[in-house]
Amino acid sequence: MARTAAVRTAYSNDTIVTTPERLITMLYDRLVRDLVSGEAAIERQDREVANEVLVHAQEIVFELLSALDVDGWEGGEALASLYTWLLKQLVEANIQQDAGKVTHCRSLVEPLAAAWHVAANEVSSSAFGTAV
Repeated sequence: MARTAAVRTAYSNDTIVTTPERLITMLYDRLVRDLVSGEAAIERQDREVANEVLVHAQEIVFELLSALDVDGWEGGEALASLYTWLLKQLVEANIQQDAGKVTHCRSLVEPLAAAWHVAANEVSSSAFGTAV
């Protein structure tokens, strides 16, 4: 908890400027990194590190869920359901120290991350009239 508070304080003191689509890709990239770290920590039986990164992963998924405009596009409700399912799986994986559940979550998150990167690049390209 102290680490989370320290990070929030650091972010509140900094001005981070990015586009919404880049913020989404950054969140997904960090989510994937947390899932990889969580799997590894569980496998080496490092419960403290596993808890830390899996809780952070849950925070990212919750942020993605709360920022999602479910009425803004036809896939919004399905993505919200997936985020809710991911949260449940990550909580269970952390409690049970189940690397398999984390691996399964990662297998769903990685293609989404790749899709968001493609979409962000397309938005950037159309906004600036060039390929990024």
